[in-house]
Amino acid sequence: DGMGMNQVNGTEMFLAECEGRIGTEALSFSGFPVRDFITTYSAYNAITCSSAAGTALACGVKTRNGIVGLDSLGQKSVASIAERAQGLGIPVGIITSVGMNHATPAAFYSHQKSRNMYFEIGQDAVERGFDLYGGARVLGAVSEDGSTNLYDSFEQAGYVVARGMDAFEQAISEASKLLVVQDSEADALPYAIDRKPGDMTLPGMTRGAIDFLMKKNKGFFLMAEGGEIDFASHSNDGATVLREVVDFAEAVRVAYDFYLQHPDETLIVVTADHETGGLVLGNGSSDLNLKLLTNQKMSLSALSGEMRRLRKAAGGKEVAWNDLKELLTESLGFWNAVSLTAEEEKALSDCYEETFSGKSFDMVKTLYSEDEPLAVLAVGILNTKARVSWASDGHSATPVPVYAIGVGADLFSGRLDNTDIPKIISDVAGYGL
Repeated sequence: DGMGMNQVNGTEMFLAECEGRIGTEALSFSGFPVRDFITTYSAYNAITCSSAAGTALACGVKTRNGIVGLDSLGQKSVASIAERAQGLGIPVGIITSVGMNHATPAAFYSHQKSRNMYFEIGQDAVERGFDLYGGARVLGAVSEDGSTNLYDSFEQAGYVVARGMDAFEQAISEASKLLVVQDSEADALPYAIDRKPGDMTLPGMTRGAIDFLMKKNKGFFLMAEGGEIDFASHSNDGATVLREVVDFAEAVRVAYDFYLQHPDETLIVVTADHETGGLVLGNGSSDLNLKLLTNQKMSLSALSGEMRRLRKAAGGKEVAWNDLKELLTESLGFWNAVSLTAEEEKALSDCYEETFSGKSFDMVKTLYSEDEPLAVLAVGILNTKARVSWASDGHSATPVPVYAIGVGADLFSGRLDNTDIPKIISDVAGYGL
């Protein structure tokens, strides 16, 4: 989700810089034999949203922004390749690093007029009855009147609800249907840059999903989404984005290892729903300094959380500037590995005076986060010094890459639209979309 060409290329150039050279270091999927790009516009907008793009990738039709699994008028359900596969008796799994009923995964099993109808989308998942669902949690799991909890609905429908990777691994051999969520109520898995031992990961979920679906011995269809590339791009958090792309590539590597064992009956397609942020590698100079981003030790979101913690610890008193300087040194390398100009120091000091001196101020809101202005400014300074630029905190119409390997991969060559992806997969697999 949100992975445009520069999210990929920037990650490869970042990895090369970390090795002390200018160039690229290939990701697991960037060396696939078929590499091309697709257009992403929706039915009525040049710039799509995730639900319209997800519907295009799942169902092969253009629809209105905000709609999930319906035609452009929001009246008729359109079948997805996952639903077609299920109809043929093929096991189906849908996993993501964000909420399991978020827009993109929802497009593979749900048919609703709004991507924000999380409870209804979750009900659709229960009723659709795919073999495996996985994600950070079930968003909006309780009905408005409080009478229904979707976790209970999944269990009543025969699903084992596994919370955390250990529970997932234990349930693989026992369960016939699985809902996998993290042992937390956060809307997304921890960013790779913030990860702690024991945290659920997309590569781990991918490995478990393949093991679970394979035990049914009927082949399988699996959609795995790296949703937090999009989240971090909305926040213009360069270091976090690059690490999320690396993490996504590790999930693809799990699938690729499976392909190497079953090369004559496997197709892997890697693509995105849209690009987010209008990421540009460069800001006027002939040089990049992406390696500087290694000094960032936590996401923008986590940095904002640490600033809020300092506020709480101060008990209503003013947070000392030296305490914030120490945090910025630990988290971003400022005044240590990363030298600051007098102008940059003044900008940080002025922002501190405006937002930590008891005056009223507004948090910086983007689609999935609400962050401290000082944290946003600091991460922005590091991005600028690394010569990473952003056009916006929203989506763009930039074409996104597509990579393919395996049976029928050659069919993904040439100028393609996102609606072509499921049609080609369906033709190769015989799903009849």
